[in-house]
Amino acid sequence: MKTRQLGSSGLEVSEIGFGCMGLSVGYGPATDGNDAIALLQKAYFSGVTFFDTAEVYGQGANEQLVGKALHDVRDKVIIATKFGFKNGKVTAGLDSRPERIRQVAENSLRNLQTDYIDLFYQHRVDPDVPVEDVAGTVKDLIAEGKVKYFGMSEAGLESIRRAHAVQPVTALQSEYSMFWRETETEIIPLLEELGIGFVPFSPLGKGFLTGKMNSETEFDKTDARNIFPRYSKENREANQTIVDLVTKLAEEQKATPAQIALAWLLAQKPWIVPIPGTTKTTRLEENIGGANISLSGHDLANIQKALDNIILQGERYPASMAGLQGR
Repeated sequence: MKTRQLGSSGLEVSEIGFGCMGLSVGYGPATDGNDAIALLQKAYFSGVTFFDTAEVYGQGANEQLVGKALHDVRDKVIIATKFGFKNGKVTAGLDSRPERIRQVAENSLRNLQTDYIDLFYQHRVDPDVPVEDVAGTVKDLIAEGKVKYFGMSEAGLESIRRAHAVQPVTALQSEYSMFWRETETEIIPLLEELGIGFVPFSPLGKGFLTGKMNSETEFDKTDARNIFPRYSKENREANQTIVDLVTKLAEEQKATPAQIALAWLLAQKPWIVPIPGTTKTTRLEENIGGANISLSGHDLANIQKALDNIILQGERYPASMAGLQGR
């Protein structure tokens, strides 16, 4: 697989990464540990060198899977993890106090079986801690050799600028796909201005853009999509138009809808690196194949026109999770 640099930082990664969250939480029961490790190793041997995890994904359990799976190739991969929640629980609220950041760093180093974290993200901006203090703490960790690069997740314009002035932000991770394009208006231009890479999570619209989901799909009781308004039965039915668009493009390209969705993201900017997740080998291979799809300028213009005419229904998060959106 080809590689890309995340902005002007010099950090080079595979052009498609692996979002590890779903192996432990979010979309149903956790994957069997041995199966998860085998899948992560399959991803590496298929060309993926960029793996994304976080403390909050199973309170360290996901990091442990990543650490075990990639231990023997540690010097050949880029591992990103995150801090920012109290006690490693989303439900406990935000906590980016300097002492907490340091505690998470030590926990992550142990879980990942490594002596350095390649990319350390603030998972969400904490309104109670000046972002300058957060960036300064990570800057100190970089000076100590425990972290190599600083990232932010779901951060807003002001937070990015303020943090970047203290410690250059290598990458922003936020949701971006054909199914969620709000980052295009202000965030992407800012990233380009500052030389910051962009790592879209949920690049397949939490599975919606694969064409494998419709209004009749039943989610597991532990699946977070049960509470996300955009994935209600009514909204999935209303939003089928975008799936029809991607499916039509896939037929024309002799590809799959997922591959078209990923190819579209890669075509937006040369410093965008999506991190689709999966629990299945077949889906892993399909996602990696998205890097081989080439969309022409004509294709992209037609897609843009079609997307601009589609009005999607449903909020991204329920009101109870408003704190998870960008600040």
